[in-house]
Amino acid sequence: MKIKKYLVLLTLSVLLVGCGRVQPIRNVENAPIAYNLPAASVKQVIIESGSNRGWVMTEIEPGVIRGELFVRSHTAVIDVKYSDKVYSIHYVDSDNLKYSDGKIHRNYNRWINNLDVDIRKKLSMLSASQK
Repeated sequence: MKIKKYLVLLTLSVLLVGCGRVQPIRNVENAPIAYNLPAASVKQVIIESGSNRGWVMTEIEPGVIRGELFVRSHTAVIDVKYSDKVYSIHYVDSDNLKYSDGKIHRNYNRWINNLDVDIRKKLSMLSASQK
């Protein structure tokens, strides 16, 4: 009887731990830029924020920066679209991050959140320094 209880508890705990590894993809949609900054300054902030977090940031066309992150055997690719009014971060591709049906490993969402927070902070700091 005791063995049966332990097996049930072990099975439940494995299921609970495994469920939290993938989450819906987090995109940043039209985050407002409440400061009067030119698009060139916004571009520079996005590139610096990404580079500081380990992203390889490359402008692929005006108003769009491609970010690539390589962490051990994992790869994430995003596009950051920006103007002087808003910016958005969109998932493009990934490798070895369990992507399926709009869900992905939770680390991807953490990386995107960190990038978004850094961009917001730098935009705020840049705006404050220009006043």
